[in-house]
Amino acid sequence: YNITLLPSSKTFYRHNGWEEIGEVDENYAPIHTYQVCKVMEHNQNNWLQTDLILNQGAQRVFVELKFTLRDCNSLPGGLGTCKETFNVYYYETNDEERRNIRESQYTKIDTIAADESFTELDLGDRVLKLNTEVRDLGPLTKKGFYLAFQDLGACIALVSVRVFYKKCPFVVRNLALFPDTITGPDSSQLLEVSGTCVNNSVADELPRMHCSAEGEWLVPIGRCMCQAGHEEVNGSCQAPSPITVVKKGKTAKNSIAVSWQEPDRPNGIILEYEIKYFEKDQETSYTIIKSKETDVLVDGLKPSSAYIFQIRARTSAGYGGFSRRFEFETSPYSVAASSDQGQVPIIAVAVTVAILLIALVTGFLMSGRCCDLDTSPLQDTLLFHRRCGYSKAKQDPDEEKMHFHNGHIKFPAVRTYIDPHTYEDPNQAVHEFAKEIDVSCITIERVIGAGEFGEVCSGLLRLPGKREIPVAIKTLKAGYTEKQRRDFLGEASIMGQFEHPNIIHLKGVVTKSKPVMIITEYMENGSLDTFLKKNDGQFTVIQLVGMLRGIASGMRYLSEMGYVHRDLAARNILVNSNLVCKVSDFGLSRVLEDDPEAAYTTRGGKIPIRWTAPEAIAYRKFTSASDVWSYGIVMWEVMSYGERPYWEMSNQDVIKAVEENYRLPGPMDCPTALYHLMMDCWQKDRNSRPKFEEIVSLLDKLIRNPSSLKGLVNPSNRVSNLLVEHGSPEGCVFRSVEEWLEAIKMGRYTELFMESGYTSLEVVTQMTLEDLRRVGVTLAGHQKKILNSIQEMRVQMMNATMPI
Repeated sequence: YNITLLPSSKTFYRHNGWEEIGEVDENYAPIHTYQVCKVMEHNQNNWLQTDLILNQGAQRVFVELKFTLRDCNSLPGGLGTCKETFNVYYYETNDEERRNIRESQYTKIDTIAADESFTELDLGDRVLKLNTEVRDLGPLTKKGFYLAFQDLGACIALVSVRVFYKKCPFVVRNLALFPDTITGPDSSQLLEVSGTCVNNSVADELPRMHCSAEGEWLVPIGRCMCQAGHEEVNGSCQAPSPITVVKKGKTAKNSIAVSWQEPDRPNGIILEYEIKYFEKDQETSYTIIKSKETDVLVDGLKPSSAYIFQIRARTSAGYGGFSRRFEFETSPYSVAASSDQGQVPIIAVAVTVAILLIALVTGFLMSGRCCDLDTSPLQDTLLFHRRCGYSKAKQDPDEEKMHFHNGHIKFPAVRTYIDPHTYEDPNQAVHEFAKEIDVSCITIERVIGAGEFGEVCSGLLRLPGKREIPVAIKTLKAGYTEKQRRDFLGEASIMGQFEHPNIIHLKGVVTKSKPVMIITEYMENGSLDTFLKKNDGQFTVIQLVGMLRGIASGMRYLSEMGYVHRDLAARNILVNSNLVCKVSDFGLSRVLEDDPEAAYTTRGGKIPIRWTAPEAIAYRKFTSASDVWSYGIVMWEVMSYGERPYWEMSNQDVIKAVEENYRLPGPMDCPTALYHLMMDCWQKDRNSRPKFEEIVSLLDKLIRNPSSLKGLVNPSNRVSNLLVEHGSPEGCVFRSVEEWLEAIKMGRYTELFMESGYTSLEVVTQMTLEDLRRVGVTLAGHQKKILNSIQEMRVQMMNATMPI
């Protein structure tokens, strides 16, 4: 439903202070507007009200405004009275005749401001700086509503007002018809809608779907099944179409050869044909024979007699209808033997040879199916066939076997990750690493989110002989391509190789029925970033460090397996009821096209810029070390309770800042020890970053010694969102060179600094590596530590002159 109030003038009832003006746009096309521009007068209160707008059953509607607004700075003399905003209101009513509404009766929708305002120069150049704003109102409970626009002293031209609501369109899903459905009153609400089975189908389980606030159908539950004799084809149940072409071949006095063409619409794979025939005018006495081919020789007939033939096809769904009747007649005499009969012995010999060859090949494959060859000349030879377990012939029982998986060598004692994308047949990778679950064991309960390939639901899994457990269910949306199915199941093939308490656990997959599903353990608290935002400030530092330790432990395991995640972020960490954090979303580690945090790079493809190491952005160099960089960003997210890294900086600004050696500042009340670790993770040289094994070890030490977490890098009384240069995170203010050197444990160089004339901090901040060497600092480690601290002081001095 969609109505446009402007440019039509008939839909506005009252326009006190507003003028109805017809103009032309920048292309000289006529436009109809309402304008007000009383910017030089005080206490303006100008109202424009629409006629009644009927809801048409909608409980939530949207209002799209298109308008221009004059820049107050371009109006000389109006700075004291000019405004650059206006207000939008609405009033609900069941009375279609009521028009006079008091100002106090309106409900405010919002104050509207312009993204772009125009000046007198724009008027001269005929530049129309049109702003578009959309607002929603609801829940609506009455028959209709009025819109009103209040001006308090701005210069506005209202060019277009469009009112619309959203609906989930009519659709056929799982052989059920779902009608047009208007969305609910709440932006987060899902409306459950029951479907009606299409013709020639019955409900296996009551088909239902959920209509989202954005007008999208989500989470199909239940389905209809085609009745016997019908096959599912493009959302309908169809029987095989009748056979229309039947031909007579050679005839004899006792036989007729009959052939036919396959139906135009088989609606499935044809398993066999049924041929019904009877002597003309004797329909009650008929014979039925079956054939897998499209021709048959019917014998045992009477000479010089007419016979009626009808043929139908059978698919896995059942039989289609019989063809129309075809009448053929037998001959009164025998047909002479064809000259082709002379070729029969040759054909027989050829068939015999072919059968012998097939038998030999079959015997060879059956005896050597797993590539174990007993023949001594090949005793030490490895036979390379795709997807087979390969071992040396006559291998000693104690000898270690070597297995090849599409080029990956895998020893039983060492677990290594195998990329499922290297499999020629992705289904084999799924079956090798994931357990197939019968769909009858799964109960879908509710929608909990939307993934890249479809909806994510919570539900229950009950395997035979086991207790019922809660699970998360990822579904593959209908209408998927083969590539989408391969990528979707690729995540299961990856997940199925991992077994660790801090990695999301795969329960199994459903591939033999639709929708295709991935079943994992259920994490009650959802994604880490959302969980932290909901519980801002509610956890102790030790609890947060415990979460970080779990994530690092999971990443250490992945690193040892040889797996690079590529998309480690708080949004891809799941949290259970015991605050255990588990790494997830392995599919997105390869496919990031729908990730809102991903951005194109100059080398093509999409990557999540804010979480990605500089070498991965610049050169697509993804390693465990680039995962460590991402882990540092996750640490920052956790300690800031889900704040967005780099706030509202653009991706390009983030890339530039990181390249220039700037780093995120310590989150408020973040322990210094943790911020030191973050900065180590953000070393530009990837070889200088800690390994996950070292990160786990350090976090264990901090947990065992809580007093080491008392020092804070950014206490609550000192808040700053400025980036800091990579260096010492202490954040302290020093009064002298001596105090500074003592604080960074470099007090031994105090005399050398004084003797060389570096007696003030302002002078020290100008020092270079060459200056340090001249002073007498010769150890590389000490040079690096002092230079890092100098860089930190430079930023602090710069920040001291800037408002925070």
